[in-house]
Amino acid sequence: MTKLSTSLKYSQPKMCFFSTETDRNQKYHLIEDKKAWQKAQIYCRENHTDMISGTKQLQDARSANVLNSVGNETHVHFGLFRDAWKWSDGSSFSFRYWHKGFNNQQPNSGQCAMFKFNNKGRWRNENCTAKKHFICYDDNVILIKENKTWEDALTYCRDHHHDLVTITNMEDQRWIQEKVKNASTDYVWMGLRYTCTLDFWFWVSDEVVRYKNWALDGQMDDCDMSGAMETGGEHQWFKRNDDEMLNFICSKK
Repeated sequence: MTKLSTSLKYSQPKMCFFSTETDRNQKYHLIEDKKAWQKAQIYCRENHTDMISGTKQLQDARSANVLNSVGNETHVHFGLFRDAWKWSDGSSFSFRYWHKGFNNQQPNSGQCAMFKFNNKGRWRNENCTAKKHFICYDDNVILIKENKTWEDALTYCRDHHHDLVTITNMEDQRWIQEKVKNASTDYVWMGLRYTCTLDFWFWVSDEVVRYKNWALDGQMDDCDMSGAMETGGEHQWFKRNDDEMLNFICSKK
């Protein structure tokens, strides 16, 4: 967490996040306009993806570079709010970095978290109505909580975003499985399809299927089947009939 013990100045900005399609690296945006936590969250969600959330983003060298641009006395909102302390984007990371005097046993209803950068980047709780700068992020994937067949989901993603999501490595898998935890169906469609003619699975993005996370009996080669990730359990992949109505994950340009 030492990457956070750099700088920011007392004016409470916010920070938002974005990532490139090719490497899923997030881009972070320090918003100089001061807002209360909830309004900062709305701003990030309307203009980017969400408020910076989870330890991976907080420890990212890119976010540290953004934070370095401010100054030592600043408080900055980030995406942690009190309701058994949850991350704004639904992340489930359990790491905490509270200042030494923080008492988690006291009533903290209506409290949100912020950085204090003249105290080694440790977190402080503050009333959510306090106006601070904040950090937003942009992501390159989005969960669509509408129920569609695989083909309709593919069409939707290509019409409104870019494509059904492709997972090429463990890092992609971990990021997507955080997203699917918020789905309203037991499985979500991915851009994975089986072709009977050629007898193999392929990504609609034309990526070769190298990384795999199939359940033990989840693959099996059958016609009219596409790949879906379970939203609970181990978030493994299963073949599902194309006509099932499921939520889905789109990649964004």
